[in-house]
Amino acid sequence: MGIAELDNNTNTITIKANLYFYGNAANAAISQQICNDINLYWNILNAHAIINERGYGFILNTTGIYKQFLTPKDVIENTNPLNNFFRIEEKASENISFVDGVGSNTGYFQLNNLLNNSSTAAHEFGHTLGLEHPEVLDIRGQGTPGIMYPRGTIVDANFQYDPHVEAGAYCGTMNPVHRKVLQKDIDDLHLEKLHFKNTIAVVGAFTSVWHNAHL
Repeated sequence: MGIAELDNNTNTITIKANLYFYGNAANAAISQQICNDINLYWNILNAHAIINERGYGFILNTTGIYKQFLTPKDVIENTNPLNNFFRIEEKASENISFVDGVGSNTGYFQLNNLLNNSSTAAHEFGHTLGLEHPEVLDIRGQGTPGIMYPRGTIVDANFQYDPHVEAGAYCGTMNPVHRKVLQKDIDDLHLEKLHFKNTIAVVGAFTSVWHNAHL
């Protein structure tokens, strides 16, 4: 979730969001790293959006904030669409990071999913902006997988965990490090459908779920 702002002087549309991190595995360093990764993935393309028949350069600007003493009330009663809240723990019950729906502002991250320039945070933040997993998950012959393809997607051999094994076999599916934000991902945001008021619009919606640590 975030705020989209049009700048008609620079012909840019910027989505801004504050990402608050809490939990036993959260700290200031990982909070900053996650947002650096998200911004890198979403801005490397120099993508554009067409709004009211006018082209705008696309910019995503997230800010990571470690909130050690965040409370359930802070999350549940938040009314600022800039604010998103994610718990970080060593383990998640399903062994995977997730957000609380398509177009959301809360979720739960497993620490090891976020390390080593991972695309996981960028993928999950795509969900918060309204993007779903693509329906067709065998994209052999289509090149680089977009950011919203989930683990298990069948891809060309050079995008697999192991390029030498059969497609779909163990280690024969997409290695998430190869996901990239493509122009199609920006198009799928349908920013032209946002309701702008004085050049400002809300992207996504409040889910406002407080997460306890998974046992």
